[in-house]
Amino acid sequence: MKNIKRKPSFSEREMIIRENKPMRMGGEVGIFSAPVSYRENMNAHFFGKEPYFAASFIDTDGIMSKHYNDNLSRPFGHDAVDCFGVPWKWVESAGGSITPGGNPIFEDANEWKDHVVIPDIDKWDWEEDSKVQPDPKYSGVFTFVNGFWFERLISLMDFDNAAIALVDSEQQDAVRELFGAMNDLALKLVDKICEYYPGVDGFCVHDDWGAQRAPFFSDEVATEMFLPFMKEFVDHVHAKGRYCTIHSCGMIEDRVHIFVEAGLDGWEMMNCNDVRRLYDEFGEELCFQAWPMAFDPADDMAAKASAREFVDYFCKPGKPAMLGYNAGQALGSEAFRTELYEYSRKKYLGLC
Repeated sequence: MKNIKRKPSFSEREMIIRENKPMRMGGEVGIFSAPVSYRENMNAHFFGKEPYFAASFIDTDGIMSKHYNDNLSRPFGHDAVDCFGVPWKWVESAGGSITPGGNPIFEDANEWKDHVVIPDIDKWDWEEDSKVQPDPKYSGVFTFVNGFWFERLISLMDFDNAAIALVDSEQQDAVRELFGAMNDLALKLVDKICEYYPGVDGFCVHDDWGAQRAPFFSDEVATEMFLPFMKEFVDHVHAKGRYCTIHSCGMIEDRVHIFVEAGLDGWEMMNCNDVRRLYDEFGEELCFQAWPMAFDPADDMAAKASAREFVDYFCKPGKPAMLGYNAGQALGSEAFRTELYEYSRKKYLGLC
């Protein structure tokens, strides 16, 4: 666990913009002259659950290994084939890559050993790869795009075959064996990244579990087929002194207890979930990426009111939520950002 320092008192000098930081979805945001780095704030958010000011994705600096991108990730901006022979097609209108479907690597999970060769990551040139390090002013986060469980199974089998394999008693043991092999790979990757990227404070693993209206699979399947592997992964990340979050799309609020039981630190969620109900119920155990009440970005008073409402609801000591990527539009408002920072600083100091 990281040591959390005593919070310094608030000063108006903090409101001076120190620099502008580009946002992933475009534009820039001003970085305030906080008494601690944004990296330290994010670590305080996850490790002590008492940040110095409202945490957001702006506090982080995402990092990705070229080797992981080339071998295991979905390509960005171009077509590619991963190390398992899965073709990926870039879809400009969607801003992401998909597998074309209709030509799975295998259709029966019992055949996976005949088709899947786990890459030997010891042969990757990690020294060369790690010449690009996260900005030390921000919390370095390494993201495992496409993950190791359901998303990986879909890419190998196509969705329909993967969904059937999860519930077919004649395939379930093979699926568990495959997930076990993928977990072994995941733990080795965590070890390598911690060794070669010392600025990485946390890991985010991708595994989409639902569509816009409901989960893809039952609670029983989530418990029996995913929870053991997820918990093993999270425990390993924690043993390395890092935090661990999940990016999981879909309306899957009924599966959140699985994330809690696995020991995950946070969840990047879609707006179709009832984040306020989930925060009320699980906010002390899981750090949610939430979003503020909608407001007219041209109305500064409305922007400030939205920022205060967000802080009052979600920025409770010992139970902090953070602004996620789906709050990017709000962060585009200078009035919102300014009020969010100052009011949350004072809130966490107990001044309001």
